[in-house]
Amino acid sequence: MFKVRKDEPGYAFVPKTDAPEKNRYGKFIELIRESDVLAGKSLNINGDNAVSENPDRYKQHGFYFNADNCIACHACESACSEKNNLDPHLAFRAVGYVEGGTYPDYHRMNISMACNHCDDPVCLKGCPTRAYTKFAEYGAVLQDPDICFGCGYCTWVCPYNAPQLDPVQGHVEKCNMCVDRLEVGLKPACVSACLAGALDFGVIETKPENREQLETQIPGFPNPEITHPNIRFQQTKSLPREMTRPDSMPIRYERDEQGEGKYKTKVRVLKKDRQWNLKLLNSRENPLVLFTLLTQGAVGIFTILFLASWFGMTGASATTHPLLYSAVLFGTVAVQVIALVLSAMHLGKPHRFYRGFNNLRYSPVSREAAGIVVFMNLLGAYAVLELAPILFPQLLTWMPASLVDTTKAFLGWGALISGPLSIYLMYLAYRIKARPFWDHWQTLTTFMGNTLVLGALVIGLIYGTTLIIDGQPVATFYQWLAWPVVVGLVMEGLGLYVHARQLNRRGGEGAASQYEQTTRFGKSYLTRNAALLITIIAMAGFGFSSLEGWLGLAVWSGLSFLIIATMLVGRALFYVLVIPTTMPGAFFWRNQGFEEHARETGLADMPQVGVVPDSH
Repeated sequence: MFKVRKDEPGYAFVPKTDAPEKNRYGKFIELIRESDVLAGKSLNINGDNAVSENPDRYKQHGFYFNADNCIACHACESACSEKNNLDPHLAFRAVGYVEGGTYPDYHRMNISMACNHCDDPVCLKGCPTRAYTKFAEYGAVLQDPDICFGCGYCTWVCPYNAPQLDPVQGHVEKCNMCVDRLEVGLKPACVSACLAGALDFGVIETKPENREQLETQIPGFPNPEITHPNIRFQQTKSLPREMTRPDSMPIRYERDEQGEGKYKTKVRVLKKDRQWNLKLLNSRENPLVLFTLLTQGAVGIFTILFLASWFGMTGASATTHPLLYSAVLFGTVAVQVIALVLSAMHLGKPHRFYRGFNNLRYSPVSREAAGIVVFMNLLGAYAVLELAPILFPQLLTWMPASLVDTTKAFLGWGALISGPLSIYLMYLAYRIKARPFWDHWQTLTTFMGNTLVLGALVIGLIYGTTLIIDGQPVATFYQWLAWPVVVGLVMEGLGLYVHARQLNRRGGEGAASQYEQTTRFGKSYLTRNAALLITIIAMAGFGFSSLEGWLGLAVWSGLSFLIIATMLVGRALFYVLVIPTTMPGAFFWRNQGFEEHARETGLADMPQVGVVPDSH
């Protein structure tokens, strides 16, 4: 157990106060009864099996932050880092600020934030490895870095920057509420170290001494309805109508004079010319750019190939070119395997990829991975049954022909159903409330549209070449394939148009992402949109054309190259543009602009700067 000093000051101990039965979200503050089977269990802190006698041990605890008192001394950060022995690039608790007004009427409000040990912890539900647990003891949400394999999904879904992905160690860590100190009645280290009395701690919904408010929001704090966080605020000093962040996020906070007077997130418009910034499209998410596109391509190739004969495209059927048909199937399986390897390489600990299936009940990532693996295995088995009679005619003679055909049909239709289903599960993994730029149905239209387009393009390249070599006409074949491409491109284009309009109408971080898209990446964005429109028109023309031979293949190949290049740019933008509902940073700390500067100039090579060089 944690050792209590003999001279420990009184303010370091958690006060004993009466708490209401439920919190403001309707959840019971007492998480279990003392008669419950879980009661009296040891947390085995540092191998000690002792059990605390704290009468409030099974009540939900939380932080209390008085913004009026915080002086940004960073003592809370230092105490947390020292206790948890954190590297310079990590901080379980961080102090940021928002500012507004003009001299001499300038105001700055500091915000100290760590994990809020929420009632509805989205990190716990999102984690595919089940590295998170919400304990009945103090309501602490704890994370085990030894179970984590470093996918970082919890850092996507958390609105408060609480989980910290350590790119050096390859796993996530976070605030543990200092449960070892709580077991002996002490407040967390950050609270005990606070010089100005800004931080406090206790049973949630209980008001510390000399405090007036128990608010759930202050300027800069994300919507508490996302997770129902266990933190309460006080902020009574008057602030300007508009507050801005010191970091590079194009976000400001404006008081709603017509409503309850709360601050709403708005776009901070700066005078920016349209730029290319193609270098900035390169990000840590590059493996996911390729993973998503290759997976969608694999599903699209099989879907088009399997349904070709149903629509009269006998040139791409198994009966016309059985060996090529099987080769394309195995090639598609290989593409899917490469995609899964790329997704594993995105992990901090790729060798632990198998843990991604541990949370099928809650995690969208686990379900996405399971859906893709089911599709890949059904497709692989179907490919084997297609190829076996060609290369090894005697291999399946022990099975009745009708059973072989039935099994093959079951596998084929199973793959046909599970493929698009896996793309839908992929889409659900990106419906994240803390990332408004992704949280839109346009993500689904893009994913499904790309599936159709990539499948038709690849089939056109492979079978178009084969038909030409065989001396057969290809005009009709390309006319048929052009329309899935047109439908897929229109789906994406329509989704992008509606997406942009709705983001601007909603405001907040989503609108800020759209603002970045039209300014910082404005030229790349417009070029992508122009290429999308051109290829829609060109492919629609292809649907009525009569181009034959190598000329037709050359035109198809050129359009395929342009479309795939457009997809790569669009998918890269998808990842680099997202602005999460994060807490404000400071000028250096947790400032994306400074991190980019540090990596460009070599400052990141100095550990004390707190920025890790690009290494993934």
